Amino acid sequence: MNFFQAIILGIVQALTEYLPVSSSAHIRIVGDLMLGSDPGAAFTAIIQLGTELAVILYFRHDIVRILTHWFRCLFGRNGTDWRHRLGFGDQSALEGWFVIIGTMPILIAGLLFQHAIETTLRNLWITVTVLLVFGVILWVVDARSPQRKTVREMNWKDALLFGVGQMLALIPGVSRSGGTITFGRALGYTRESAVRVSFIMAIPAVFGSGLLEACKAVVDYKTQPNFPGWGATIAATVISFFVGYIVIIGFLKFVSTFSYKAFAVYRIVVAILVAVLLVAGVLHANPAAANVVAEFAEHVIMIR
Repeated sequence: MNFFQAIILGIVQALTEYLPVSSSAHIRIVGDLMLGSDPGAAFTAIIQLGTELAVILYFRHDIVRILTHWFRCLFGRNGTDWRHRLGFGDQSALEGWFVIIGTMPILIAGLLFQHAIETTLRNLWITVTVLLVFGVILWVVDARSPQRKTVREMNWKDALLFGVGQMLALIPGVSRSGGTITFGRALGYTRESAVRVSFIMAIPAVFGSGLLEACKAVVDYKTQPNFPGWGATIAATVISFFVGYIVIIGFLKFVSTFSYKAFAVYRIVVAILVAVLLVAGVLHANPAAANVVAEFAEHVIMIR
């Protein structure tokens, strides 16, 4: 991966991170088309830090409100019994706990299945399948579910279910925002409320993943064949921040007026196109495996 290709992937990340179309799937597909191989989980996780910084900037007032109330309750400013410390009676403090609850599923699954997430689950046939399946699910759920609940009406059960939707995004193609939005709409949340929950709940999960991968890359980036270097990676992250902030504004305005049908149709179309490209041999389901086979064949030829 060169500097220009890294910038392109940063733009792709920003354009798709917040939409229910799966940014990791698009990075995987576009990366394969440009590089002939997977850009890798490390690069993908690091450039997501840019888009999450855009989320923090846009929702900074909500974040400060939640953190302020959460710490006040935790340290007994509103009362010293356990109910007050857990935020009962203070909806803003409860939102902080809901974010923690919603983060637990993806944290646990990410630790337990890290190897599969970075290898097996990045197979493009899996991506095609979940793009298609969750596109249909999003379409049906959004069309049939009422819009009656807001963020202020969230409870512990809803927070956990939002977290399960976010956890499914560990599979490229599901989409983190798509998973949380679909679960939110199924629970009866308005489209805009489901998006806001998706954005804020993603902050600890995505930031944690990005920082972890950044630390790992500092140690062993020389062993990663597609890692473009820190200059290109940082540039791609900065690009994803600026473009991402613009996308947030546009997406929130869009969902306040229109349904998610357009995104569902887009997912289905992309799934079909990728399947065709896979069958035609333009894309490779598992480039890493293909490279291993090629290297083995070359080694055999050299021995002969």
